[in-house]
Amino acid sequence: MMKPNHRPCVGVMLLNEAGQAFIGRRRPKGPQDRVASPYEWQMPQGGIDAGEAPFEAALRELFEETNVRSVALLGESVDWLSYDLPLDSSMRWKGRYVGQSQKWFAMRFTGSESEIDIHRPGGGGHAPEFDAWRWETPARLPALVVPFKRKVYEGVLEEFARLI
Repeated sequence: MMKPNHRPCVGVMLLNEAGQAFIGRRRPKGPQDRVASPYEWQMPQGGIDAGEAPFEAALRELFEETNVRSVALLGESVDWLSYDLPLDSSMRWKGRYVGQSQKWFAMRFTGSESEIDIHRPGGGGHAPEFDAWRWETPARLPALVVPFKRKVYEGVLEEFARLI
């Protein structure tokens, strides 16, 4: 269930043939958005547009952040996973939201790595979200994300353990 005052979002656990997950290093949007190493990594995620179904949003966000379209759906989280932003966060959308509620999707990457383009994602029409990327062992993901998102990542791993 989505929490009140939470921005509706999606997340994508993109898995390669070896069962590793795609992670990108977040490109800071300004000096207030800098995150200490090693917590600057995350899986693709983003908001759901008005009238958009969660799976459609997941495919769109994945393309906008990675340029990837070659995927096969493996699974969808049963529940919405939520986190609150820190009280001192400049990311609180001017008081509109206190956090995000996310519907997560596990997808198998079926393309060639040459399809992945974080510098000109989504055909070049979107500002890059990431400045680096790699494949990572899923069990390591919670240690690489900002601490306030850690429980969500642990929930994603639990939800998709049978698919990895």
